[in-house]
Amino acid sequence: MQRRMLSKEDEAATEDIEVRREDQEKINKFSTLHQKETGIEEELKGKQKEKEDLEEISTELELVDEDEKVPYKIGDCFVSLPQSEVLELLTASTEDIDQDVTKLEEKLGAVREQMSELKVALYARFGRSINLET
Repeated sequence: MQRRMLSKEDEAATEDIEVRREDQEKINKFSTLHQKETGIEEELKGKQKEKEDLEEISTELELVDEDEKVPYKIGDCFVSLPQSEVLELLTASTEDIDQDVTKLEEKLGAVREQMSELKVALYARFGRSINLET
């Protein structure tokens, strides 16, 4: 992140701007949305990693004999199930994760849209005297 100092002219121009209550509320809302965005991004990365892992396991299981029993984790315990049944369960889990990812991406899009609206409003009011770059 690059930080720069305001020139004397910019600093003089910004001294006249008073921060109103509504401005402070917008700044607080932006901060809250930024934190929410970060949390959603982390959750999204976790879900995508989990999906990749499940796809990798499914690929590995295709190499196993169909008659062979495969341990499958349900809750805190492992259950030996036929390979075909485990593949079906993995496919269902992958589809569930896909739905979760879609929901998270929609949430993230909505949060980013709100943030961009607030940025426009706050930059229009404060100009270069406020830094909302995340």
